[in-house]
Amino acid sequence: MDVAALILWILTAGGGFVLLAKWISKGGVRRGGAGSRFPVALIFGHFLLAAVGLVLWIVYVAADKDAIGWTAFVLLAIVALMGFSMLALWIPTFQASRSATVPVHTASPAAATETSGPAERHFPVAIVAGHGLLAATTLVLVLLTMVGIGGS
Repeated sequence: MDVAALILWILTAGGGFVLLAKWISKGGVRRGGAGSRFPVALIFGHFLLAAVGLVLWIVYVAADKDAIGWTAFVLLAIVALMGFSMLALWIPTFQASRSATVPVHTASPAAATETSGPAERHFPVAIVAGHGLLAATTLVLVLLTMVGIGGS
């Protein structure tokens, strides 16, 4: 189960990289204006703690040292809480983008959202959902591995 958790963690990281790249490319780190509603420290803290946790999990899988595995789990739990915080900040942005009216001079709703709003408005819903589901599953598998359910 530890290897399954590792694979899911890597897939989760892939989705996270897509979201981070989209956020940065759409001006998420820009100060003022419509840059982002997400605190920069939250975004990069989430990324860095997840990366450190992943490295620790890789070490755990290789070395089978419980202290390292539990440390990775604690980091992953903190990362999950940060992720839920970002989801809570993103949902109103997503809802606003769905209910936004199209300006008269804009040809389509897609054209209107490409140039306005916070960076996270451009997150693909499927990537957000997939990232969250993979992360939750990873958290459960890591916990089950650490408590000894399902073998190692």
